[in-house]
Amino acid sequence: MSFLSTSLGRRGFIAALAVAASVFSSGLAAAETVKVAAIYTLPVEQQWISRIHKALNAAAARGDIEYTFSENVANTDYERVMREYAEAGQQLIVGEVFGLERAARKVAGDYPGTAFLMGSSFGPSGANFAVFDNWIHEPSYLTGIVAGETTESNVIGMVGGYAIPEVNRLMNAFMDGARSVNPDVRFLVSFIDSWYDPPKAKESAFAMMDAGADIMYAERFGVSDAAVERGVKAIGNVIDTSGDYPDTILASALWHMEPTIDRAIVAVADGTFEAADYGQYSFMGYGGGSLVIDNALVSPEIREAVAAVEQDIRDGLFRVNVNDAAPVSDK
Repeated sequence: MSFLSTSLGRRGFIAALAVAASVFSSGLAAAETVKVAAIYTLPVEQQWISRIHKALNAAAARGDIEYTFSENVANTDYERVMREYAEAGQQLIVGEVFGLERAARKVAGDYPGTAFLMGSSFGPSGANFAVFDNWIHEPSYLTGIVAGETTESNVIGMVGGYAIPEVNRLMNAFMDGARSVNPDVRFLVSFIDSWYDPPKAKESAFAMMDAGADIMYAERFGVSDAAVERGVKAIGNVIDTSGDYPDTILASALWHMEPTIDRAIVAVADGTFEAADYGQYSFMGYGGGSLVIDNALVSPEIREAVAAVEQDIRDGLFRVNVNDAAPVSDK
């Protein structure tokens, strides 16, 4: 007779097996819950960062990840925070490294067992440094159609943060969309050289309105506030702010980070994560980008024209041009 059957008896043995199975099952579930840390250089309320934060919170609410984050991290502290999270055993570290590409990639190389998914102007590197970006040039083009058809002065103002590829391609796509339906439209373009300075963006917007702009492209916070004060219309970017600016936002190009985040989480969980460019998952076809239009402000005829182009994009019959060059004002 075995030791187990002597000491526990049949019922005890079965009970022990049940306990062991329960422990194994719990351990397996815990292992499948990925530990994720995010590092943000701005508050999580900032529009670009808010999209990443929202997607990670959604994954945490489903129980897919354990999520922690640091916000308002200065570039000078970013490398240190990356290392601290990696040392703490975080399996996936998410953030944006536009101002410290070399340092971030060095950290990733020092922690080959950690997955890194970073907003970047460049490509993936090593075995574990993947990149992403808000490739919402497609819905940006569609908002340009709305603006080009709606403007009465044929002058559109555009206020951006920094003239980097991530911003430039959206602004250029918007301009292309407007020109596709209105060749007479002119653009006034400025950059405030800040990711978050609403007063400066507002001041720049006022100057454009004084020069005749009757529609403003609000790439930064502050522009829509100026539009409300002057009674002109605006185009939103990345998030839907129409509820905050009623009777002002004609349309917005929205970014959805969930397709990107969810794929990275699955890859980490099943051990297949590798350095890759996740940018495509921000395309409309993957659900990473979308368009929202205010039906009360935009006519049915314009909405119908926009819907036709959107369907062509989704069907692969029309490709929005990607232009990373800094846009400039028309002379």
